[in-house]
Amino acid sequence: MIKDNLITVNNSKLKKEILVKGFKNLCTAKALTYLYEENFKTVSKYVHATSRGHEVIQTAVGLQLKPQDYAFPYYRDDAMLLSIGMRPYDLMLQVLAKRDDPFSGGRTYYSHPSLREDDKPKIPHQSSATGMQAIPATGVAMGFWYKEAEGISELDPAGNSIDNPVVVCSLGDASVTEGEISEAFQMAALKQLPILYLVQDNGWDISANAAETRAQNAFEYAAGFHGLEAVSIDGTDFIESYTTISKVLDTIRNERRPFLVHARVPLLNHHTSGVRMEWYRDDLEEAQSRDPYPKMKALLKETGFTDNEIQEFENNCIDIVRADFEKALKAEDPRPEDLFTHDFAPTPIVEETGDRSPKGADKVVMVDCALFAIEELMRKHKECLLYGQDVGGRLGGVFREAATLAQKFGDNRVFNTPIQEAFIVGSTVGMSAVGLKPIVEVQFADYIWPGLNQLFTEVSRSCYLSNGKWPVSMILRVPIGAYGSGGPYHSSSVESVVTNIRGLKIAYPSNGADLKGLLKAAYYDPNPVVIFEHKGLYWSKVPGTKGATSVEPAEDYILPFGKAWVLQEIWKQENEETLSIITYGMGVHWAMNASEELGLQDKIEVVDLRTLHPLDYDTVFKSVKKCGKCLVVTEEPTDNSFSRALQGRIQEECFQELDAPVMIIGSENMPAIPLNSTLEQTMIPSVEKVKDKINEILGY
Repeated sequence: MIKDNLITVNNSKLKKEILVKGFKNLCTAKALTYLYEENFKTVSKYVHATSRGHEVIQTAVGLQLKPQDYAFPYYRDDAMLLSIGMRPYDLMLQVLAKRDDPFSGGRTYYSHPSLREDDKPKIPHQSSATGMQAIPATGVAMGFWYKEAEGISELDPAGNSIDNPVVVCSLGDASVTEGEISEAFQMAALKQLPILYLVQDNGWDISANAAETRAQNAFEYAAGFHGLEAVSIDGTDFIESYTTISKVLDTIRNERRPFLVHARVPLLNHHTSGVRMEWYRDDLEEAQSRDPYPKMKALLKETGFTDNEIQEFENNCIDIVRADFEKALKAEDPRPEDLFTHDFAPTPIVEETGDRSPKGADKVVMVDCALFAIEELMRKHKECLLYGQDVGGRLGGVFREAATLAQKFGDNRVFNTPIQEAFIVGSTVGMSAVGLKPIVEVQFADYIWPGLNQLFTEVSRSCYLSNGKWPVSMILRVPIGAYGSGGPYHSSSVESVVTNIRGLKIAYPSNGADLKGLLKAAYYDPNPVVIFEHKGLYWSKVPGTKGATSVEPAEDYILPFGKAWVLQEIWKQENEETLSIITYGMGVHWAMNASEELGLQDKIEVVDLRTLHPLDYDTVFKSVKKCGKCLVVTEEPTDNSFSRALQGRIQEECFQELDAPVMIIGSENMPAIPLNSTLEQTMIPSVEKVKDKINEILGY
């Protein structure tokens, strides 16, 4: 029934123009699918998936999002992208990997959007690792939660306050079996975050169906997360989809709590262009019977539109799609030089500034330098917050590295998370996207492994794959290293794994003053930073590590990344054997003590790298070329390691000036550090072992 431009179907009212918009959007998305099939060899040079069968629910969501909202579409969501205002041409630039692809500049797959436009919902970068986007998306919602609790207003581009933004995270039902999904759901329910998880259930993974891979669907699964309300709908019914989404979004906007909408849909096209449905599907006829396209055509006819009007709508959509395709084919491809842009956002921190050794300042241990740095940042910047396991008011961190911060800044700014390393790391993507600067922790380097997926897939690649639109500004603190019989799960060195993740900046300081200065630099850097903090240096309890204790730098002290420190400098000596030791972290103290005990301070130069990426190769090469011999000292096992790569780079760059092979000393190449103290000391380097290596290389 139509009355005053309102359509009433099953007691649900809808504006007539919404129905028309929805149908046109469905027709456009459908036309994309058919055009891609017709031009298979051209567009399938790069793998893509389409929304065929999913168009109605995606359209129902996209039409109701506002510019202040954040969306995390997944790789099948081209209909959602069209419904928020993207043109077919925009999507085609991506499917053809063209230079003007508005999402990534030709760097990533079709329907892998990243968007930062004033008139559309914001879409931070996300990977195609199905389900991984749930954690960054929940991080955005947690950012809203924090800002609302602290009275920090969301502002539009004109500086006006925005009320009640929401987050939509779109998922395929097969992805809900991922463990990281449960971490996201848990936090959304725990904190009552303003997020909608839209689960599009087509019954398939790739070639595995729901019966093989799922004990329950997403609607049933959500029941286990108290505080996450769920509803299941027919995602091919436009009226049901639109009205349900409308009610859910209104509730989230007003009540600030999470929802899950489970939408049942058919998959009417291939999983991707590279995995054809006819290879494995046995349900194609049943799926076709649930096609939303004829259902929506029938709905238009029921509400008064003629066959000619409906056909005209569709023809216009097809014409636009075909014209856009011809235009997109002629668009410019990326240039070779485009490869080298946006790996990092430009940082304003390029010089050492401030007072490193203020007069009258106390000497403090390394852990306190970090604590005081974060306290100063939090006092100065309301967008700075700290979270992780056990950092809250009861404990203040297992190393007391967050002691008193929760009492000083409140439980919204310094809070405990569940045991969820993936969420701790990946949520920073969303927090950063809404203008916050999270400082997060994993308790031990050994615990970083569950977070590596997010660190590699989401955090490190966001700036590059969004073509510079969404750098992730975060700091990840990682206590590291062996001492005092920490055993195999609290003692590992992991820098070789993390330095292999491009897109991260990485520090590994050897003393408190450097740690404080690097923390300040990391805060003002718009890129993701990992700071390794050696547990054995925190309180200088390990014999020979008093040098880690330092005069606390002033609040204005900032130490930029990529500036090595020649801690013990010597002069060039033509007729003497001299040695450059390149090291970092605990290795600095082994090197300094070894040279002192050997009485060779005037023959051994010690270079403290301070940061592992960027790495100050100029200082390293200058020292090695001056000395003629080089020893790399590390705590990591040396096979296939960061230090081996550094050794090789030095050998290559300094070959003409070397008087001996570049040598290296590190831990023994065993799978883990044993608990027994004798075995631990046998495993890791020491001053005595470094002294022996120094004598070996000087005598070469």
